[in-house]
Amino acid sequence: MGSKISIMNHINTIRYYLKKNEVEDRVEDPAGATEPESTEAFEIFISPSTGMEFIMAPAGEFLMGSSPEEIGRSYSESPVHRVTIKNPFYIGKYQVTQKQWKTIMGTSPSNFNEDFRPVELVSWEDVQEFIGKLNAMENTTKYRLPSEAEWEYACRAGKQSRYFFGEDESKLGDYAWYARNAGRKTHPAGRKKPNRWGLYDMCGNVWEWVQDSWHEDYNGAPSNGSAWEDGNSSNRVSRGGSWYCSTNSCRSASRFSREPEKHLANLGFRLVKEL
Repeated sequence: MGSKISIMNHINTIRYYLKKNEVEDRVEDPAGATEPESTEAFEIFISPSTGMEFIMAPAGEFLMGSSPEEIGRSYSESPVHRVTIKNPFYIGKYQVTQKQWKTIMGTSPSNFNEDFRPVELVSWEDVQEFIGKLNAMENTTKYRLPSEAEWEYACRAGKQSRYFFGEDESKLGDYAWYARNAGRKTHPAGRKKPNRWGLYDMCGNVWEWVQDSWHEDYNGAPSNGSAWEDGNSSNRVSRGGSWYCSTNSCRSASRFSREPEKHLANLGFRLVKEL
């Protein structure tokens, strides 16, 4: 089963392969990051108002969740289920930075104050306000939070392993700021290695809000990649782990329930832009 999914993802990667565009008057890279050593190359979109970079995630399918054998897993990551992403979408190359937040909202609420660090101390409700103002500024309705399925699909980037780089947690420090190397603080976006699709900090640095309501497991979850917003819980989902987290919380399948009004110094977000 896994091999079929890998083949389909590879086919779709080739189908949507586009050379990276050169953009005039480009806003400075928020992280000063080096280019990925060996990743796939996709079309890039740059927000004209904030300079946020978005990378196109190709259409494809994957197995969402974790198997009972995965080390450090939670029951909430069950059952493993197939999700089909029919249409490509743009997803933020980096977590939204404090500079980008201030461009839209005027000031940053963050505890770790620096323009190119990810914004934090923002609630799910605050993020919705940011999205509304960004859409209005650019006269569009295309910006939004990723669904939980879109987020995991983009994080895995075609890999069904425990982490997007494989099974070996000893390599996590090459890709993530987490409890063992972060020094109890955030770091500028993009200083660690990206995944195969060129997305930075998909694990560690700050947790990331997604659109979905919290469910205790994946029984009844949509299979088309859409956000799952019905149910009895008012809580929302965060993904990816943070500077405060252990290796288990930085796995590709890791998820956590949050109150939508919650403000935490290890919780931020990245955006999707629909095509």
